[in-house]
Amino acid sequence: MRLDINLASQPYEDARQFWTRWGTALAAVSVLTLILLAMTVIGWFAARRDHAAMAACRSEIAQRDRTRRQAEDFLNRPENRSTRDESHFLNQLIERKSFSWTRVLEDLEKVMPARVHLVSISPELDGDNQLSLKMLVAGDSRDRAIELARRMEDSRRFAQTYIETENSRVSSTGDPIQVSIHAIYVPETVPVPPPKTEISQRSTP
Repeated sequence: MRLDINLASQPYEDARQFWTRWGTALAAVSVLTLILLAMTVIGWFAARRDHAAMAACRSEIAQRDRTRRQAEDFLNRPENRSTRDESHFLNQLIERKSFSWTRVLEDLEKVMPARVHLVSISPELDGDNQLSLKMLVAGDSRDRAIELARRMEDSRRFAQTYIETENSRVSSTGDPIQVSIHAIYVPETVPVPPPKTEISQRSTP
């Protein structure tokens, strides 16, 4: 009969297994640390590029603002006011020429709730050269006018819609509620067709 007697003063430990486990864990932590460090360095360089791009954009915007102010100061001189007024008048003519009553009424018809009637509408250019619409609508309840303003704001053709005034009086259409609505009209951009290429045909003998 064989007996295995351990006469060591310390219990037996498998050092190889210990260092294998802890070495693997240490290697995994080291790899993770290197990955995080690399991501931090990459993010730092990306942030520097973003800050440089933002600084360049701010510089360009500031330069354009200075150019615009210089142009405005030049046009505001007494000797140049006639040119400024004529240019403003021509720009208004161009904008009004591109304004289509048919398109505006079609867009309004798409968002107009039931039992709400358009009494009057007047377009004008605001200070930002945007097409501003002032409308007077009539209906049988205030909620329907609010619904019209909400639908206009949700539409792609109208922006910055709000109710200016409300009147509780019978209109020409017999409706008891009249509401004045202001909105910015966003006309649909018509794509410009590409120029047609002419192909010359040669007659064969």
